[in-house]
Amino acid sequence: MVKHRFNVIESGPSPDDKTTTDGHQASATHNEDVTISNLSKDALEVAATLRTNTISKSVFDGFMRTADAALIVITGIVAYLSGAALDIPPLWQIFALFEASMIGIMLFQMADLYQANALQKVIAQVMRLITAWALVFAALITSLLLILPSAEIPQAFLLKWFVSGAAVLTIFRMVMRGFIVRWTRMGRLSRRAVLVGGGQAAADLIAELERQPNNDIEICGIFDDRSNDRSPPSVAGYQKLGNVSDLVEFARIAQIDMLLVTIPIRAEKRIIQLLEKLWVLPVDIRLSAHADKLRFRQRASSFVGTVPFVDVLEKPIADWDTIAKRAFDIFFASLSLIALSPVMLITALLIKLDSSGPVIFRQKRYGFNNELIDVFKFRSMYHDMTDANASKLVTKGDPRVTKVGRIIRKTSIDELPQLINVLMGQLSLVGPRPHALSAKAENRLYENVVDGYFARHKVKPGVTGWAQIKGWRGETDTEDKIQKRVECDIYYIENWSVFFDLYILIKTPFCLLETENAY
Repeated sequence: MVKHRFNVIESGPSPDDKTTTDGHQASATHNEDVTISNLSKDALEVAATLRTNTISKSVFDGFMRTADAALIVITGIVAYLSGAALDIPPLWQIFALFEASMIGIMLFQMADLYQANALQKVIAQVMRLITAWALVFAALITSLLLILPSAEIPQAFLLKWFVSGAAVLTIFRMVMRGFIVRWTRMGRLSRRAVLVGGGQAAADLIAELERQPNNDIEICGIFDDRSNDRSPPSVAGYQKLGNVSDLVEFARIAQIDMLLVTIPIRAEKRIIQLLEKLWVLPVDIRLSAHADKLRFRQRASSFVGTVPFVDVLEKPIADWDTIAKRAFDIFFASLSLIALSPVMLITALLIKLDSSGPVIFRQKRYGFNNELIDVFKFRSMYHDMTDANASKLVTKGDPRVTKVGRIIRKTSIDELPQLINVLMGQLSLVGPRPHALSAKAENRLYENVVDGYFARHKVKPGVTGWAQIKGWRGETDTEDKIQKRVECDIYYIENWSVFFDLYILIKTPFCLLETENAY
């Protein structure tokens, strides 16, 4: 086991957007100097071994298919340009490339060439690859015979393509095998699961999962509120790491993919109590139907092998959606930085001329899954009047705000450095706005005002968001305002799409014209 090291956590000085105070790094989280974990030593040691992300099976499969198709096309083009088939029409060449890549992917799938465990078997993998590749060319030659006389079939071209393609695809799989062996050893190709509820129900589920062929579920521990004989400290060799409240903290530290609830479906009241605590986590939550022997519609259920689970909650923005959103962020953030660089340079100069102190400062705020991140902003307050703990919100006419600061806060120009946070992967362009650790509404911390407040951290926070588009930009000094903002954030998370992000991004400049609540 890896020993866990306790770290002092520094909080940020600012609540949010235009309601915040400026300042540099603070040294408290909710007015405490050090955040001390309530987890047991065993739970901390297990969590320390699970800090790296797992690799989604659908993303891995998609990458392999895309790479195969690209390699087939590239080797075909190289064979064509080598002079082996320059006498055949380019249109037929394009047809051959398209057909070979499509048929290749289908035959490779049928030959189990995309299974991570099969990729580790070198001889079997190469034999299946060569066989499937030969069948691709058998299909390709058959197709060419339908459109070309047999004498005009470009044999030299096909031979070069077959040999080079077989060699390149084999080398590619050998390289990937090295990665797969390493990832398997690190547990990154498994789906990490925590069991919620112990006792005999957990033991039965573990036994059933372990009987499944090619099971990719890695059980990382058990959490249960019960402490009597019905929930012993160890079940089928897996340790009980704490109660359900501990699980929330554990999942903040460890990279967990799913929670498997072993409590019987008929225990409705207990399940509801559990979900009220757990739904804020960015993980799949599945209710085991194994013990109840029930059948469910396909939409309501999923299977691990033959073990049925009720899909209670799914992780938002997962698998390919994560890649699509990240690509969206990188493209538009880079474009925005280039386009807005003159504005940012002028702003930096004006801040420096207006008052002494640094141009850029960092604030500690909550990020994805409650992780602390440093958010960059242009300084808008006098350096010696900053409020490190955000104990006082910025109000209209606040004397702490500089002349330049009033302008850049009203226009949200002070937020532009957060485009760097986006490129660093800490923020997204669109998402719930990150709030400071000490943000309050009517002298109550946000998480004490809104039930399930931390559910907004199931995705990366954003530079702009749906709440800002709907008019909840700026001051959040009342409980109603923060309630409405969180409702918008949850709606965004539940209805996310790339087009939704694009709509919010396009609407943002127009919404910035409304400056009534921006001080």
